[in-house]
Amino acid sequence: MRCFVTGASGFIGANLVHELVARGHRVKALTRLESDLRGLKGADFERINGDVSDREKLVAAMRGCDWCFHVAASYHLWLRDYAPMYAANVQGTRNVIEAGAAAGCSRIVYTSTVGCIGLPRMTRRQGREPAEDGIVPTDETAPVSQAQMSNHYKLSKWKAEGVARELAAKGVPVVIVNPSAPIGPRDVKPTPTGQVIVDFLNRKMPAYLDTGLNWVHVRDVAIGHVLAAEKGRVGERYILGNAEGNWTMRQTLAALEEITGVPAPKMRIPYFVALAAAHANEAIADLTGKPPKAPLAGVRMAKYKMWFNPAKAIHELGMPQTAPKQALADAVEWFRANGYVRVRP
Repeated sequence: MRCFVTGASGFIGANLVHELVARGHRVKALTRLESDLRGLKGADFERINGDVSDREKLVAAMRGCDWCFHVAASYHLWLRDYAPMYAANVQGTRNVIEAGAAAGCSRIVYTSTVGCIGLPRMTRRQGREPAEDGIVPTDETAPVSQAQMSNHYKLSKWKAEGVARELAAKGVPVVIVNPSAPIGPRDVKPTPTGQVIVDFLNRKMPAYLDTGLNWVHVRDVAIGHVLAAEKGRVGERYILGNAEGNWTMRQTLAALEEITGVPAPKMRIPYFVALAAAHANEAIADLTGKPPKAPLAGVRMAKYKMWFNPAKAIHELGMPQTAPKQALADAVEWFRANGYVRVRP
């Protein structure tokens, strides 16, 4: 197939390009002139310079392509002005999907986020103490509303997913995928999840918050995108996660200690302390214009254990399930091999 990929220089995008090329597909990759292309090293693709704001250029570049993967997104948890992020994520999504339809793409895969899925719910069994309550991982059917979009990034992606659903309802062949917390190689920036591992390796994590994530290998996420193009039902969304990847931060740090030999932090930061610190950081950021190290939006998201059930993607698409510990190990190996670790083992 001939494929068009936006956000090709990003973490998921770069791994998707490599996966498509490895499977024998031809790839056009949309990147900005200033994009860091290290994640694309070794992949054979045609580079298209531009961004998602230029609809006419998108249509011209996509002509002759069978599949379009819209992976590009503006991801910021703090900005002085959020208007450009909304423009990129919402209007940019409309531009890409409408351009793909105009160009005749048979499948358009839109990369959303699990932030647009309803939060996991607590269960309470009769006679049990609250501390023994369980968390039920969320699937695609969980009720969710715009009111639950607790920060500008999530709200912009929620609105963008609404655009994708609207166009799918009009007959555009859109499939939506919602990755959880990908980790693995080629995390050049790195992403916030990758930064957790980098900070751990550099011994810059003296304490941790009691949160939880669904870890998934970025290669599985890339393959999930390809499978969505091959098998995904138009208008449906699929959580690209790992059925065994719902881990607390304490479990994650224990696994990293076992993989690396670096001692895991033992001190847990109370949520109210982290929240107060985030408020102070943002007040300083508003004055200086420098992004806060711990954005308020990130701390608020950490209040919840973001656990998800990817059964739909596993059963309908055949999404692979690399062990979360292997995903962490692959991320560690890549960061070490590419100069992100400043501290000797």
